Amino acid sequence: MGLLVMNVNCGCIIFISRIKEFPQKFLILGLVIIRTHGNASQFFIYSFLNFSPMVITDVAQLSRECNAWRETLRSYRDEFGSFKNRLQEVAGRQVEREALLEVEHLDNQFHIQLINIHDLKQAIKVHSRKVNSEMAGTERQLADDTLADHEHLYDDYQSLENTLHDLRHEFDDFVSRAR
Repeated sequence: MGLLVMNVNCGCIIFISRIKEFPQKFLILGLVIIRTHGNASQFFIYSFLNFSPMVITDVAQLSRECNAWRETLRSYRDEFGSFKNRLQEVAGRQVEREALLEVEHLDNQFHIQLINIHDLKQAIKVHSRKVNSEMAGTERQLADDTLADHEHLYDDYQSLENTLHDLRHEFDDFVSRAR
């Protein structure tokens, strides 16, 4: 008779079975340790019958995240490209020195952030290819540095989103004052 014992607090699952000859004793058949990297989960499966650990990573989830990030970055690229064009329209009506300095500042920021969007989108694309390549390899397993790269890309993505959010508000404020 097999049993499953789970300790949610430590993120592990223990597979045990009663020993027929000694009903009060249990044999530990295996152990699953769950480790999370941001939104990705990695499962370490230890079978005590053959003592070989196996690692399973939700690669489909990593791929979905990469695709979602790239799609959002494409939207940001379009949005901030249109902001840059709109800024040129608004700039044509400005004559005060301070307003023209702010136009220059915003134009520079749009240019820089469009480059950042492009660079991050490309880094995510390269990372996604690396994930697919590693999973197609003989070990069919992701390296720890690939998972760490995924976390770094997620942090970069979040940071860029915050920067873009702030810049969007700065631009909206400028446009409302320029009317």
